[in-house]
Amino acid sequence: MDKFDAMRVFCSVIEAGGFAAAADQLGISTSAVSRQVAQLEAHLNVRLLNRTTRRMSPTDEGFAYFERCTQLLADIEETEASVAGEARRPRGRLRLTAPITLGVLRLAPAFAAFSQRYPEITLDIVLSDNVSDFTEEGLDMAVRVGRIGSENVVARHIGETALLIAAAPAYLERAGTPVTPDDLTRHSCFTYAFSATGNHWEFVDGNGDPLSVRIGGPIKANSGMLLAEMAVAGSGVVYGPCFILLPLIERGLLVRLLPDWATRRLPIHVVYPTRRHLSARVQAMTSFLTEWFEKPQVEATA
Repeated sequence: MDKFDAMRVFCSVIEAGGFAAAADQLGISTSAVSRQVAQLEAHLNVRLLNRTTRRMSPTDEGFAYFERCTQLLADIEETEASVAGEARRPRGRLRLTAPITLGVLRLAPAFAAFSQRYPEITLDIVLSDNVSDFTEEGLDMAVRVGRIGSENVVARHIGETALLIAAAPAYLERAGTPVTPDDLTRHSCFTYAFSATGNHWEFVDGNGDPLSVRIGGPIKANSGMLLAEMAVAGSGVVYGPCFILLPLIERGLLVRLLPDWATRRLPIHVVYPTRRHLSARVQAMTSFLTEWFEKPQVEATA
């Protein structure tokens, strides 16, 4: 058994999320992958993976070994590249996740531009509004709005987005236009399932003091884009990031409410697991997105 080859296979199983997916990435049979992992477990005299008919996950020892192997293999790759005169040249697969709406409305052109700048990097993009687990999903990095997730990660601030309140002209004609935040208690307001403040909408008054208003309504959803479209249909009042609502406001489909009242701003971070050395791929994407969000045409502000 070649220990380094076995380490690479084991790490591929964790990153790909299974033996078959790892075999496809490595271009070998599933049985060869399973055999390499079994030999590695026998050599270490420890179980690295929990296997069931429905899923595979690393044991505590397996996760610790994965972290060490990932770093060791990255160091070897970097050393070999340095000898070849190609140190820190970004290439290979980069698997990342981002919120669905942010990905569709803001990050799609960024990813396209990144791919043109770094043609040797293969992007594997997973859009999800859940806070994904890096190990279980085989992720290298994540773009997150608001909540970062686990404390065992490194987060780099790359931008922010303002939260806006809006409703359709037809709804306002029927229900009236709120003049103060307290007026919202008499309106049908939508609740975003992943909001850190739940059914409380937060404001800042003219003196800079915080104000929290408990809202209510018949609709709760885990998609900001869905809530925005339901607001366009005249169902109620929506509270969401400007990268979702501002285009609809500019088209006249929604009317911005309470513009004189400041609302929360949500930070946007690039997040990755704690590691001594980051791959050139992660560093390249982090720097690229930092530059991208500094551009006025993609800045997520109101």
